[in-house]
Amino acid sequence: MINTVLFDLDGTLLQLRQDTFIETYLGKLQKVFVRLGMDVEESLQALWIGTGAMVENDGSMLNEQRFWAVFTEQMGLDEEQREAVEIACNEFYAGEFDTVKEIMPPNAISKPLVRGLEAKGYKLVLATNPLFPSCAVDTRLKWIGLSQEDFALVTHYSNSTFCKPNPKYYEEVLAKIGKTPEQCLMVGNNTTEDMVIGNLGAETYLVTDCLENEAGLDAAAFRNGTLVELQEYLGAFPDIQHRSDIDS
Repeated sequence: MINTVLFDLDGTLLQLRQDTFIETYLGKLQKVFVRLGMDVEESLQALWIGTGAMVENDGSMLNEQRFWAVFTEQMGLDEEQREAVEIACNEFYAGEFDTVKEIMPPNAISKPLVRGLEAKGYKLVLATNPLFPSCAVDTRLKWIGLSQEDFALVTHYSNSTFCKPNPKYYEEVLAKIGKTPEQCLMVGNNTTEDMVIGNLGAETYLVTDCLENEAGLDAAAFRNGTLVELQEYLGAFPDIQHRSDIDS
């Protein structure tokens, strides 16, 4: 039986349109590069190349290590310069990045949805694509009144060696939490990145408010609905808090 629920963040618990989010986020991040005296266009290009390297990561190193190795090479930085950029970026994610929440519509569903499952005894995982540092995940969770403490595991670039849509990302997550795919439900808004775990045997739920379907897949092939409908669906899940016949 299902005793674990994995949640995507951007476009799922956070009702954000990816294109609007990225445009707003990068518009603010580039100010960090300006303050450091770096060429903005070259820095953003190196950022995208580094991000692509994380998506293609093969498990041989952390995503964080992959990103900074590629970014440093692209920008021709020495170790001291790289460290200065990393520190400045982390300060940005813990501070100015918070202003991106202005583009997020009101959301009174995600917090009680997560807390309700927690109270019922389900293990919860924030399976957000691990392209950001932990501090950036902290800030985004704060926008919906949650924190990393609400989850048994939160993926970020410092604790992951794969990314979505690589199935090995999900295998890595399941190994960390000691669960089989059949014990899990994955909730996400991307037909490729989030629903691919279904090929491993997990249940899936496609949230359609901010649907991402670059591959043009048939959304009807997945159990799907709005965030409101998801709340109703998960609200009917049984209380397993005091069950003794389930796997921990």
